[in-house]
Amino acid sequence: MSDDMSKFFAQMMEQGQKMAAAFAPALEGMDVKGFEQLFPTMPKEMLETWFGKTFNPEGLDARTRFLVTIAALTVLGAQGEPQLRLTIRQALSAGATKREVAEVILQMSMFGGLPAMQKALEIAQAVFAETEEKAP
Repeated sequence: MSDDMSKFFAQMMEQGQKMAAAFAPALEGMDVKGFEQLFPTMPKEMLETWFGKTFNPEGLDARTRFLVTIAALTVLGAQGEPQLRLTIRQALSAGATKREVAEVILQMSMFGGLPAMQKALEIAQAVFAETEEKAP
C-alpha cells in the first residue's frame, strides 16, 4: 500500500472513531472483537435475494458465493477473522453444509498456507458450536 493510501486509510479510521464517539460515547474504548455478533444471520430466501441470482440469474447462487468468499477470507488469514465468522454463519444459513465449509477451508491450505487454514478451521469450529447451541 502506498504512503498516500496508508495516510488516507488512517484518516478514514480516525474520522470513523470520532464519529462513533460522537454518536455513542460509550463506544470510544470498545473492543471490536466479536462485533460480527451484532449482525444477524439472514434467512436463506433473503440471502438468495441479496447475494444470489437476483442480479445475475445465470450466475452463482448465494450458497456458492459464500463458499467462494470463505475461500478468499481463509487465504487472507487472521486479518479477516470477523468477516470469516460472519460469512460462515451466512453460508450455513444459505444452505451450505459444515462439511462443505470445512472442505473449502482445507482446499485453501495450498494457497494461504497451513497456518491460515488451521486458523480458519478453528474459527469454523467455533461458529459450528455457536450454531449448534442456538439450534432448537
